[in-house]
Amino acid sequence: MKRGDVFWANLSPRSGSEQTGRRPVIILSHDAFNQTPTWRSIIVIPLSTSTTQARRGPTVVAVKAGIAGLSDDCSALCHQITTLDRAKLTDKIGELPLDVLSQVERALFAAVGVERR
Repeated sequence: MKRGDVFWANLSPRSGSEQTGRRPVIILSHDAFNQTPTWRSIIVIPLSTSTTQARRGPTVVAVKAGIAGLSDDCSALCHQITTLDRAKLTDKIGELPLDVLSQVERALFAAVGVERR
């Protein structure tokens, strides 16, 4: 498992407006953590097929069907970054190309108010 990989994950239970259920997520945590079997926490960004979510602005990145093995157009919801136990990750779907991963990183910076220098 490495940064930029896309996996199916079980995001239940969640609450409020958090993404829930079985859905694809992008692995965002550093590979030093991802590749350490005893490190249980994985930082992810959920993907959604919701057209409402797709219009949320600079914290959302469009990921077209076919990219990273995804069967539908999705949106990476960088404003909903979360940490999961790696047991919630099931099957690997694919991996993002570097240009899309860079877009996700820029959207994440926008979500947390960090300026890239």
